[in-house]
Amino acid sequence: MYDAIVVGTDGSMTASVAVRRAAELAASNPGCRLHLVSAYRPVQKDRLESERQGIPSDIDWKVGPSEDADAILRRGKEIAAEGGATDVHVHALDVSAADAILDVATDVSAGLIVVGNQGMTGARRYLLGSVPNRIAHHAECDVLIVSTGNA
Repeated sequence: MYDAIVVGTDGSMTASVAVRRAAELAASNPGCRLHLVSAYRPVQKDRLESERQGIPSDIDWKVGPSEDADAILRRGKEIAAEGGATDVHVHALDVSAADAILDVATDVSAGLIVVGNQGMTGARRYLLGSVPNRIAHHAECDVLIVSTGNA
């Protein structure tokens, strides 16, 4: 039914619920690609320099501005594998979370975006907008809003 599914993660328990659901859906669609997305703010320059001190030069490239997002995406891949997904791609972008998810969905011609419902209630939704709310209103494909309940 879907060739590509996109799901965002920030490493939280509620995001993990959405990743697992997306992985299960991808696993039930033969040939479906699962795209995990994490938005990040670049790691500050002084922290990068501090972390690079004392590590071998052949691996210092691993210490970069997206290292936190990369760690989140590695864990997301583990959760996706537990959910049965086999064709998993990761994307770390230096933009807002909603824009990252929407951009990847457009780039990969996703048929479905999966998001958790965390943050969709109350006045804050109207004042600040939430990631799921923004995606639900701006996606050019189907959107599944997963109840993350008591995660």
